[in-house]
Amino acid sequence: MPAITADTLTLPRLHELPEAATAWRPVRKVVQAQKFFEGEGFQVRRPFPGVDLALADPFLLLDHMGAVEYGPGEAKGAPWHPHRGFETVTYMIDGAFEHQDSTGGGGLITDGATQWMTAGSGVLHSELPPQEMVAKGGLFHGVQLWVNLPKAAKWTPPRYQDIKARDAVLLSSDDGGALVRVIAGDVAGYRGPGMTYTPITYLHATLSAGARLALPWPEDFNALVYVLSGRGTVGAERRPLEEGRLAVFGHGSAVTMRADTTWDVLVLGGLPLNEPVARYGPFVMNTRREILDAIEDFQAGRLGRTHVPHVSPADEEV
Repeated sequence: MPAITADTLTLPRLHELPEAATAWRPVRKVVQAQKFFEGEGFQVRRPFPGVDLALADPFLLLDHMGAVEYGPGEAKGAPWHPHRGFETVTYMIDGAFEHQDSTGGGGLITDGATQWMTAGSGVLHSELPPQEMVAKGGLFHGVQLWVNLPKAAKWTPPRYQDIKARDAVLLSSDDGGALVRVIAGDVAGYRGPGMTYTPITYLHATLSAGARLALPWPEDFNALVYVLSGRGTVGAERRPLEEGRLAVFGHGSAVTMRADTTWDVLVLGGLPLNEPVARYGPFVMNTRREILDAIEDFQAGRLGRTHVPHVSPADEEV
């Protein structure tokens, strides 16, 4: 699992939090991810929306793709399909995905990079393994997170953020045993590169066996920890958590976790929107009427066309 690696001894360290004076968030619930098939038939593990969406708000869906070693001809993706009303955040840990959308955005997402697509008013896009991976096979491991847009931003124009591996903010735990990659939001004053309409924090941490990670966390955010690989415990009560399981935390001002083995986790949370949610497949709006409008717009070709000139971020800067 390469993603983004660094020597933790050279990184800024998170300050130790006082045990007695810290309001540690308790573990409210542990959810086992369920298996589904997406796109052309690739398997994902999905811890939510199986969990009550009110507990995950403003997040809508989390798909854990892999880790899987594809043989020649086995790699699959998700051909052209529509979205409206939310954002898709695709983080690749191993392997690669090629993204293209109807605005001309896209590119190759590979080891440690993140593709952040704001569907907003509507977009068509495709996510496919590159031809080299299809031909030769290889390791594939990634995560896609859906972030809801507030009602006031549902009709914002589509936007694409290409976040390279080198753009992530890297931190170390106070004991030096954990590498923290901040993709979006703020951790102890360190802000990740992702630009968000909805206030969230999203990070990937790798803990060495026996290492502890304690993170200050906004009290008005929810807090979730999902295990990508390995085994450890979460919360002051040391609740066991292993690969494919999600911990939902209660109220407090900090989260704590400790690794039993080398442990890779996603830590995420956000400010709940507390707005009505109407969803149907790739559309997430506030009312049923808006969902019907989205379906009609897609069928009428008003969400874009599938074959557009590709514009890279470098081209846009010229």
